[in-house]
Amino acid sequence: MLAEIITIGDEILIGQITDTNSKWIAERLNEIGISVYQITSIQDDKEHILKTLKEAEKNVDLIIITGGLGPTKDDITKNTLAEYFQDELIYRPDVAEHIRQLFSKIRIRVTHLDDHQAMLPSKSVVLKNQYGTASGMWFNENGKIVVSLPGVPFEMKGLMSETVIPKLQASLKLPFIIHKTMQTYGLGESRVAERLEDWEGSLPKHIKMAYLPSFGKLRLRLSGKGFDQLELKKSIDDQMTKLEELLEDIFVGYEESENIEQIVHKLCIDNTLTLSSAESCTGGKIAQMITAIPGASNFYKGSVIAYSKEIKEQVLGVQPDIIEEFSVVSAEVAKEMALKCKKIFQSDFALATTGNAGPGKDDTDQSVGTVFIALASQNGVLVEEFNFGKPREKVINKAANKALEILKNEIRKNY
Repeated sequence: MLAEIITIGDEILIGQITDTNSKWIAERLNEIGISVYQITSIQDDKEHILKTLKEAEKNVDLIIITGGLGPTKDDITKNTLAEYFQDELIYRPDVAEHIRQLFSKIRIRVTHLDDHQAMLPSKSVVLKNQYGTASGMWFNENGKIVVSLPGVPFEMKGLMSETVIPKLQASLKLPFIIHKTMQTYGLGESRVAERLEDWEGSLPKHIKMAYLPSFGKLRLRLSGKGFDQLELKKSIDDQMTKLEELLEDIFVGYEESENIEQIVHKLCIDNTLTLSSAESCTGGKIAQMITAIPGASNFYKGSVIAYSKEIKEQVLGVQPDIIEEFSVVSAEVAKEMALKCKKIFQSDFALATTGNAGPGKDDTDQSVGTVFIALASQNGVLVEEFNFGKPREKVINKAANKALEILKNEIRKNY
């Protein structure tokens, strides 16, 4: 079964709010075996809504609409749906009573606009909204299911979870959809794809592969669809085992829970290791990533954001003559930053970053994107040079990810 999600509201199209409804609905539909064919955001305009509905009916079996169900004149979804299905609005006493009860609890008088919320298309099955005044509507016309829900996220989620999903599962014979995602670090999308070319070409027809690149990492997702859940899971797991063998040198884990900072967190805790950081060009990004995970205080001692030359000298204790001779963006300064940081915090490991994140060249004349990353440990100091290109955000994120990747590799190699 294919579905289309339609979000209605000028506020989405002008960027006033972010459409989080579509993502959440798509996740819930996938969980029960319904594939989303398309997500569309449109304005509060009758002709636009009618045109979008007509087009969606050609492509999918299920249409889920959110938005435009409020009591004011700009909320036109209900009337437009009545026109689309050649229907009329009728008064629903049970809905009116529900609205009165909601308002009485908070001691607010019901207005004629609120009471109008009880006027709903006669062909619709009313989906009672426990959390607001706008009822959901379920239409089953011409072999297609159209569901209209409020745009307010917590109201929409309540109706989807408590009513729409159970009703879809009871009404339809649905396949299982299984996704499994692998996390990799240290190799770009094109080089990974080249390595996997033969394997990917031999994938069964019911399994699809997706590359999901982001700063410093690449996620590989396998998606399968079928009516035998156990067989489907085995098929996905078998292919993932082959994939892991092909990418053993860059494989770090599965799913979102296995990001690089969580891997470092676990490695440090399991091996009773402590960490500190001295950051220049990354501006505290490494510290932010680490401390976002609960329990980081058990191994992470702290950070110095040595953004200026003066702080590198006065707080970290980097010698001015080293900066004078090699410049702040250099392997020598990165090395000194890591060593001084390790000493200040008395940590087992210390990461340091210094570089030029852009947008223009600084007084070191190093090209934009140049970053030196140093890792100090009991075994000495490892320093690596990178050029992460542009723009600034990319440089900062890739440098922070790469620093943690270097730390991860060093721990795995020696502990």
